[in-house]
Amino acid sequence: MSAENSTITVRLVRSFEHRNFRPVVYHGINLDQTMCLQEQDFLLLSKITNTMKIIHQAHKSKTGDLVVSLEDDDKLILKEDSTLKAAGVANETELAFFCEEDYRNYKANPVSAW
Repeated sequence: MSAENSTITVRLVRSFEHRNFRPVVYHGINLDQTMCLQEQDFLLLSKITNTMKIIHQAHKSKTGDLVVSLEDDDKLILKEDSTLKAAGVANETELAFFCEEDYRNYKANPVSAW
C-alpha cells in the first residue's frame, strides 16, 4: 500500500475515566503529511489543543489498556512538525486523539469510573 493510500483508525477519546471513545476510520491518508494544521487536513477534525498517540500498529502486539497506553509517550505521541510516516504511522495504524490535559490528569491518577 502506498503512503498516499493508507487506512488509519483514530479513537476519538471522550473520557479516559469512563473508557468512552469512538473509533473513526480514515481511508486514503497520505503518510507524508505533517501534523501541522496549516499544511494538511488530517487534524482539521478539531481546532482545539489535542494530542495524537499511536495505540497499535498492524502485525505488532497490542496493549492491554482499553483506551490508550500510559507508557512510552516520548516515542508514541506524534510531534506536530513530523510527518505521519516519520512518527511511525503506517497503513492500518490505530491512533488515539484526545485532550492533552485530560490525558495528563488521567495519567497522574489512572482510576476508572466504572
